[in-house]
Amino acid sequence: QVRLVESGGGSVQAGGSLRLSCAVLTTYAYAYNTACMAWFRQAPGKEREAVATIDINGRTTYAASVKGRFTISRDNAKNTQYLQMNDPKPEDTAMYLCAADSVRPYCTGGFQATFYNRWGQGTQVTVSS
Repeated sequence: QVRLVESGGGSVQAGGSLRLSCAVLTTYAYAYNTACMAWFRQAPGKEREAVATIDINGRTTYAASVKGRFTISRDNAKNTQYLQMNDPKPEDTAMYLCAADSVRPYCTGGFQATFYNRWGQGTQVTVSS
């Protein structure tokens, strides 16, 4: 079965950096390599929100709150996507989840959680002052 596994979370001081990884564990990873992928996050008591998306051409979109600080990327050879978090702030503290589609190559509508058919279990990121 298809599974997404996040890693790289942990505690970091404001102004530091952190890189999250999401591995696509399936023999059919090519389907996800040609589709939109994304990172979402959810803080306690808050709704799940989109952080960034990336399509098959490497085109990206970002939430206004992270633009200029976070960078999403993908390495299809490794069946992995990443979220580079630079200058993290305490308000970035949340559970970060990897999301993937298996059919749509572009990310129009990709800021909606219902767009995706596969989700990881999440990795916690805690940012301290």
